[in-house]
Amino acid sequence: MEADELQELLETNGELMIAVADFGQPLELHLHDTEIDGDTVRLELTDGVITFDTDAIAGAWQHTHSLADLGLE
Repeated sequence: MEADELQELLETNGELMIAVADFGQPLELHLHDTEIDGDTVRLELTDGVITFDTDAIAGAWQHTHSLADLGLE
């Protein structure tokens, strides 16, 4: 995935879920904890920092919540 495309999606949606080749679980990106610089993504977590290449991103999608997700349907 191209860095500028990822940055645009993040800015448009405020948060994203991404699938990264090196991780078994999707990662959640937010504007306040994610820095995209060139071909590198830096994700600041509560107990450390993860850095990976944008080439390792297999997919990205908007992270949303619904009333059903919260049991309020």
